[in-house]
Amino acid sequence: MNKEILGIILMYGLVMLFAIPLGRYIGKIFTNEKTWLDKIFNPLDRLFFKVSGIDEQKQMNWKQHLVALLTINLIWFIISMLVLTNMAWLPLNPDANPSMNGDQAFNTATSFICNTNLQHYSGESGLSYLGQLVLMLWQFVSAGCGIAIAAVVFLAMRAKATDQLGNFYHLFVRSCTRILFPIAVVVALLLVFNNTPMTMEGKDTVISLQGDTMHVSTGPVAAFVAIKHLGTNGGGFFGANSAHPLENVSYFTNLVEIITQMLIPLAMIFALGFVIKRRKFAWMVYGVMTIGFLLLLIPTVIVEMHGNHAISAMGITQNIGNMEGKEIRFGTPASAYWSIATTIISTGSVNAMHDSFTPLAGMFQMLGMMINSFYGGVGVGFLNFYIFIILAVFISGLMVGRTPEFLGKKIEAREMKIAMIIALLHPLLILGGTALASYIFSHNPTAHAHWINNPGYHGFSEMLYEFTSSSANNGSGFEGLGYGNGSSVGDNTPFWNISCGIIMLLARYLPIIGPVAIAGILASKKYIPESAGTLKTDTSTFGLMVFAVIAIVAALAFFPALTLGPIAEYFGMRK
Repeated sequence: MNKEILGIILMYGLVMLFAIPLGRYIGKIFTNEKTWLDKIFNPLDRLFFKVSGIDEQKQMNWKQHLVALLTINLIWFIISMLVLTNMAWLPLNPDANPSMNGDQAFNTATSFICNTNLQHYSGESGLSYLGQLVLMLWQFVSAGCGIAIAAVVFLAMRAKATDQLGNFYHLFVRSCTRILFPIAVVVALLLVFNNTPMTMEGKDTVISLQGDTMHVSTGPVAAFVAIKHLGTNGGGFFGANSAHPLENVSYFTNLVEIITQMLIPLAMIFALGFVIKRRKFAWMVYGVMTIGFLLLLIPTVIVEMHGNHAISAMGITQNIGNMEGKEIRFGTPASAYWSIATTIISTGSVNAMHDSFTPLAGMFQMLGMMINSFYGGVGVGFLNFYIFIILAVFISGLMVGRTPEFLGKKIEAREMKIAMIIALLHPLLILGGTALASYIFSHNPTAHAHWINNPGYHGFSEMLYEFTSSSANNGSGFEGLGYGNGSSVGDNTPFWNISCGIIMLLARYLPIIGPVAIAGILASKKYIPESAGTLKTDTSTFGLMVFAVIAIVAALAFFPALTLGPIAEYFGMRK
């Protein structure tokens, strides 16, 4: 077997090796069971709550959880805007980088608060070290919010008949101190010991092999990269993200980073089984998500290893696959693996240029974000899957003529209306945004020529990818926007900044509000013990039903748009 394929198998195997015990540990944190880190972090937790004046023992219902989440996120947004628009005169700016203008700061602040990390700037020139550190903090807290709100849903699924679902601040702080922080420290140390920079000094001056003097940006890179992957944030310290040799030095650091970004999303599945005491149900969820992951991964690796058909038609041999836009230190299979992992998990970091992948590979990357239910980001990734579970239970109940029940609670019209609104919101945001951009461009292509680098099928794909990434809390990009007619503004324009910012806000908070509302409503209902007629939701049959609902509701909604973009481009290349 190809050693690069073995490398992919090793990457996934190590993730599973760590994810299962981590899931049990996370489950203990959610249920307040003792863990070996309590002696270290209990005093720190008490200090946080004493300083803030928060009573972490006060129980909250689902509405109070959401109010707490939205309130602190609003405060973080305001702080972020103040820092980003005043970086030029604030401290920790050794390279004298300028402040951001209003629309770019809005996009960036929204992006990092929402755990999307879409970047319409290049980190080494667009941010001061203070700006980088503030965004690094948001990578911790936005991930902590996602884990905490998922814990609320887990506790609601476990509840028999109550509206008391723990305390949001208690779950949030424990998620940050006991899950994110210790693992991030370990990952950062691994990166530092493998030559990733960790400094507060300015640019280094180096002499290249051909004798040129170059000024190379450095900074607190290792710490930034550790939490960007662990929290499935994905924002790059440098513009090239994890394709940059100082963010991702070698195949070993590539291995560490891919394991890190997949770790918590998979562990959360097993934490679910621990919390609700239904391990078989958790394995069903894992099975459906993994089948979806493999259906996107395998063809992507195959088409990239076979190379670009247009280049082959020129008589150029591609023995190592399609290497356009990829780093030789990683190779084609590892780059293809990363591209699917980062899009289905909503990390959004890249170790290769997605714009340079073959059309079908680009389509699979977009599909991962469009479906947005296979593993997903930390915490909130499961919330998207939870919606499809509710839909599958309701449809299955109707098919067999029984009242739909899930974990002993009846699913009625109110829950279904919320579920359908959330299920249809994602396609609406992606397709509506792409339609608006396409309309504006097509009605005045001369004035908006700088919007896209490649008019035609690929240009449409670039716009579709941008809105897909924004709506999926992903943040990766085809990066072909905004370079027509010699322009160098990229996607840092008022239209892309504001439109993507609005979509990121809607796509972050509405898909949180919906599942939490459903879980909270169900938790307060009367518990109905299982009987012989109860629909089993931990079987492979129900798993297939969930997969079918995902395929019909999520995937097929995007087929016409994909036909206009990557599919049309693929057939156009094979003429």
